[in-house]
Amino acid sequence: MRGMLDGVRIIDFSTTVAGPGCCYFMGDMGAEVIKIEKPVIGDEARFFPPYKEGTSASFITMNHGKRSAVIDLKKPEGVALFKELIATADVLVENMTPGTMKKLGLDYDTLKQVNPKLILCSISGYGQYGPLSPLPGYDSVIQAISGLMSTTGYPDRPPVRSGTLIVDISTAYNAAFAICAALYAREKTGQGEHLDIAMYDVAITLLESKFVEYTVAGHVSERSGNRFELITPFDTFKTADSHVFIICISEHTFKGLCTAIGRPELAADPRFSNLMARNTNQVELKHIIEGWTSVRSTEEVMAALMHSGAPVAPVNNVKQVIENPHTKARGMLVDIEQPGVGTVTIFGNAVKALNSRVEARGPAPALGQDNHWLLTDLLGKSDEEAGKILAAGIMGQV
Repeated sequence: MRGMLDGVRIIDFSTTVAGPGCCYFMGDMGAEVIKIEKPVIGDEARFFPPYKEGTSASFITMNHGKRSAVIDLKKPEGVALFKELIATADVLVENMTPGTMKKLGLDYDTLKQVNPKLILCSISGYGQYGPLSPLPGYDSVIQAISGLMSTTGYPDRPPVRSGTLIVDISTAYNAAFAICAALYAREKTGQGEHLDIAMYDVAITLLESKFVEYTVAGHVSERSGNRFELITPFDTFKTADSHVFIICISEHTFKGLCTAIGRPELAADPRFSNLMARNTNQVELKHIIEGWTSVRSTEEVMAALMHSGAPVAPVNNVKQVIENPHTKARGMLVDIEQPGVGTVTIFGNAVKALNSRVEARGPAPALGQDNHWLLTDLLGKSDEEAGKILAAGIMGQV
């Protein structure tokens, strides 16, 4: 079965999470991804924990199925070799601080002379222009400056970041989406593209309704914990052994909840008979619902509520998610056989397709393992030419 991006060659000249993540998403869809790394240490993510047999499992997750070659771009010969590679590519993904590619002589205006159909995707913290553009970007810093952190947590406590690198991963998806759109446009126009993907911009889109709450109503959203201020119930509720999350958006779902907890009369109670009344009396309603959930196990609560019409879910930890049969059924457990390491289980691709392969296509590469392949098989150099290049240290230490 084909991959949706079969025949597309992507040069991954990025590090850590957002750029490599973008490239691995597309690699799972069939693209050939060649990771270009700096000499000696390569991508800093090679040192990210957790480790198995001294190898970063985080690096394996974001870089499986890729090739790796080292090019020393501090040497003119390295820059020339990089340009030779770009001439063969469809896409280049980079996440240098804006201005770095131009200093290297590898900016879009230069590279499009080498390959007019090239799609260059530049990922950065704040974008290629604007007052903040020169600053480096990190997930948590972007969560803070974008307003995301101000909306997360409880009103009587300091703001908190999301427990995962939500901006990095969201940026990776936005970049992959933009690249696929640019590839589609190129099919019609024959023209390449320079994509400017800023983590700051992505984080602002994650504000969703809180953005227009200010632009339309002048309201600055405050932290509300697990509640959503406009809907009740919309919160976590204690159980005898954990927590569940319950949402009732419509009158139908609220009536189902009331029936399920043995209190059908609450649906007609003036304090709770419509959405506005429930919002006004949300503290009292939570006390009633939690009085029922708190004396039952999470399993008992789920059994009673799952068919009530009210959306409900246990607040699972990571272990419970990984061991959930649905996780396996959805193909979200993928075993990578990593040389020298053994089996590493990573999460699968969220994209599913009926007529196309979307799957991990091999282990993560060792640093520079494909140097000789790149020179001979891809760029067509003789063994003698390749030997001279390797001996000159253009592709790192021999």
